[in-house]
Amino acid sequence: MKTDMQQAVEQLPSIIDWIRFAASEFERQGVYYGHGTDNPWDEAVLLVTASLQMPFEMTPQQASCRLITSERELLAERIERRIQERIPVAYLINEAWFCGMPFYVDERVLVPRSPLAEIIQNRVSPWMDGKEPSRILDLCCGSGCIGIASLQAFPDAQLDLADLSRDALDVAEINIERHQLFDQVAAIESDLFANLQPGYDLILSNPPYVDADDLADMPDEYQHEPAMGLGSGDDGLDITRQILANACDYLNPEGVLVVEVGNSWVNLEATFPDVPFTWLEFEQGGDGVFVFTREQLAAHQHHFRV
Repeated sequence: MKTDMQQAVEQLPSIIDWIRFAASEFERQGVYYGHGTDNPWDEAVLLVTASLQMPFEMTPQQASCRLITSERELLAERIERRIQERIPVAYLINEAWFCGMPFYVDERVLVPRSPLAEIIQNRVSPWMDGKEPSRILDLCCGSGCIGIASLQAFPDAQLDLADLSRDALDVAEINIERHQLFDQVAAIESDLFANLQPGYDLILSNPPYVDADDLADMPDEYQHEPAMGLGSGDDGLDITRQILANACDYLNPEGVLVVEVGNSWVNLEATFPDVPFTWLEFEQGGDGVFVFTREQLAAHQHHFRV
């Protein structure tokens, strides 16, 4: 007896047929959506169109195009892996979009999904209003998407992408090449600030921040992401505490620090009850992002450097 996938390869002729089939299978098999889409239809459209080098928003004529056997076999393989191995689509197609820009990704880095995209698109307003940063740091950069995207807002800045993971930096360098930013961006292997030079006008960071309980409860899809990019101690704040303790020394006098801590914002406020964190609100969804000016950081160093 032929499997559903074998029957699909034989019986589904068009792109829209494969999208419908994939969406139905994703729904039936209970895959988790958390790496770029939030529903089975969009997940199916993304997987199918990217696999075929077709636009995400197709015309009816494009959607009705018939596929050759090798294309149908490729889609069947990727749908099967998405379901059986719970691999996020971004890893199957080696691409994710952030701030309207495409980035190469694989299992050496997290799949981009940070609400910092909205902050970047708003040019870190109002904190950077009237300022054109000359040096930007993307700390714990992973694929480099946050830092590279920030150059859309601040096109004249020099950017450092820093990460402890050499594997992550190899991916970041692919994205530097993809966007032709050799003269503007450096990828630096560094344990937080250890190998960096002071003098940044803007530090953006999406460090590991998942606490131990949340890490244990994450769906299978997240097990494909590098563990060192997710967990950060029992309360999720091991790295964030180090950033808060040292960032002041690496910012220029009017510099700004923006850090994402996700659900661990509750633990952060409990850890530093006397520190007035400024938490950002997002129109496009997301939470757990705080902002400090260098002046504010300096005023609270006695809390952070204990």
